[in-house]
Amino acid sequence: MVTQFSRGQKAQLSAVTQSTDLYVGIQINAPGEWDVSCFGLDGDDRLSDDRYFVFFNQPASPEKSVELLGPQSGDTQAFRVSLDRVPASIGRLSFCAALDGAGSAAAITSGYLRIVVGGAEVLRYSFTGADFTTERAVMIGDVYRKGVWRVAAIGQGFQGGLAELIRSYGGEVAEEEPPPAPPRHDQRKAPTPPPAAPGQPAPAYGGGQPAPAYGGAPVPAGMPGAQPPVGAFGGPEPLPSQVQPTPPGAMNSLAPYREVPTAGRWTQQNGKLVKVTLGPDALALRGSMVAYQGNVEFDYKGGGLRGLIEGKLTGQSLKLMTCKGSGEVFLAQDAADLHIVELGSSSLCINAKNLLAMDATVRTEVRRIESAGIPGGGLFHFEVSGPGSVVVMTKGSPMTLPVQGPTFADMNALVAWTTGMRVSVSTQVRISRQIYAGSSGEALALQFMGFAGHFVVVQPYEV
Repeated sequence: MVTQFSRGQKAQLSAVTQSTDLYVGIQINAPGEWDVSCFGLDGDDRLSDDRYFVFFNQPASPEKSVELLGPQSGDTQAFRVSLDRVPASIGRLSFCAALDGAGSAAAITSGYLRIVVGGAEVLRYSFTGADFTTERAVMIGDVYRKGVWRVAAIGQGFQGGLAELIRSYGGEVAEEEPPPAPPRHDQRKAPTPPPAAPGQPAPAYGGGQPAPAYGGAPVPAGMPGAQPPVGAFGGPEPLPSQVQPTPPGAMNSLAPYREVPTAGRWTQQNGKLVKVTLGPDALALRGSMVAYQGNVEFDYKGGGLRGLIEGKLTGQSLKLMTCKGSGEVFLAQDAADLHIVELGSSSLCINAKNLLAMDATVRTEVRRIESAGIPGGGLFHFEVSGPGSVVVMTKGSPMTLPVQGPTFADMNALVAWTTGMRVSVSTQVRISRQIYAGSSGEALALQFMGFAGHFVVVQPYEV
């Protein structure tokens, strides 16, 4: 659910998300070029440390608590904000935009600031040029610390461009140096090149030295007649892939499957593949990694002897690996449908067979549903609790069913359900359950009883 903010509105960040890993996207539809930046301000709302001014020429703060991601799908500019990395000296992150050139903010046809967590948008503040007049810069929104992290929709115009905005926050702007004077054209006659050795043609003035014969010594660079080194005026010699055009149709046919830009900690690449951007560690099923980029390490994560025994007894065990480092890891499992679920501070009951990955901060515990109607007297499941997100696997598109009165679900098709409900086992086992009217043909089903807000998730497939 997206929370819509209006100009001047403030709220605790926890009211919209429990996550500290935020994707902040800003869109401005207006003539001209707009520079979007983030100011990391101290307790006096001053830019006391220029390293916390994140913009196109300085794309990250020192500890990467704020990172510039560049234009993303639909967003003019985007940032990744890791609030747990923001140092105590920084009390406010102010997101601003300044027009580079002539014009004013009154020409903005539409714009917004949005916050995305785990691939889902949780907050949006929309604005138009009607909120401004002749201003050339806009203070759009803030994420600030006042006891707890809070968010505010500012929507305030500023007279002046980016340089004036920086100075207003106490920052310094380096003055541009005047362009160098054009070189004087020497009208004197060019010197005559030295005479060639007998039997060799004299090179034209400015020409290169002929390549030496095989085995001959090359002429040292800087000597008369020596060739300039390769790439001397354009950097290193370009790779063949940089100078040869891509065959037509090769990328065009694959363009719909390009990597989806990062949108927070977890990003849905497609229905069967997710991406996790590392910083904090993540846990995933062993063997679920299909690709990764960056400096990433994968470690075995075991549950010890207790976990081994518990898994044998309950059937609710996970063979996990820890993904740590810096980079991106792409995860999938048997082409199953994947769904990113942000837990926040809530809990969810889930079948272990349907769990692909999660944040390392997520707590897990094996729980038991007691019932005298089944062998062994109980059934087991995983209970996962935030903070953090989990990635749930299903076979086919799942259905989320609100619990309104008694609700029954086949145990083999059940994926997850909310905690806090009364859960019991319903048995319809008869001599031959298929021959009696009113029987579902299923041996066991779970019955759920709960108040408004509770739900169960089932899949069109029986494990």
